[in-house]
Amino acid sequence: MDLASLIGFLGAVGFILGAMISGGGVGPFIDVPSILIVFGGTFFAVMYTAPLPTFLGSFGAMGKAFLPPVKKMDVMIKRMVELSAIARKDGMMALEGQAVPDKFFEKGLQMLVDGADEKKLVSQLTAEIKSMKGRHAANQGCVKAWIDIAPAMGMIGTLVGLVLMLGNMGDPKSIGPAMAVALLTTLYGAFIANVMFMPMLTKLEKYTEYEATYREAVVEGLRGIARGESPRNIQDQMATNLPPKMQAKLEAA
Repeated sequence: MDLASLIGFLGAVGFILGAMISGGGVGPFIDVPSILIVFGGTFFAVMYTAPLPTFLGSFGAMGKAFLPPVKKMDVMIKRMVELSAIARKDGMMALEGQAVPDKFFEKGLQMLVDGADEKKLVSQLTAEIKSMKGRHAANQGCVKAWIDIAPAMGMIGTLVGLVLMLGNMGDPKSIGPAMAVALLTTLYGAFIANVMFMPMLTKLEKYTEYEATYREAVVEGLRGIARGESPRNIQDQMATNLPPKMQAKLEAA
């Protein structure tokens, strides 16, 4: 669980609810027609922007903002150095069945065991990284669509409310509900875009950036093993992806 995401989201919602309650309660801020226009309209408009499998898959991707996959760069580097020592001493076949931290690492290691040369190894794994970025970009495109469309739906709701209000100026009782639709749809649209989805998109983009860096480091380490480089050289090359303090800790170990 990413506590920063959870605490940040709950904190933002909590402060907004607190302001509503201090102003007289949450009731005045709940309006069913406004909810239908903004939440329902945005949901289906976002669905319109992507193929159905991508749209449905984006909800699983959103969950990773709160439950990201844990891949530790320093752990991976240590294991890469250990495997490079084994390969240098006993040959590539000794890497068969060795435990590794993740599936991408495992696939690259198996390619070495199966006799793939450096060029083929780099080409295939780089293609997988590119494919991963494409999948993430598609899911993040749906998240971005929520950010773009929700305020527009809020504006549509505002216009609907104004039309209802201006069309019934002779009936004072209808002015209040129509004005509520006009104002609350703007509020809902801003809430969806700026509290729910914009921080989520930023977090997901950072995770994609880290995942790409992690996988590129795996490729670099496996290239070193394929070339028969020393474990020390491999460690030094891969450690450039770590913060200075973690580099020092890795060197001390």
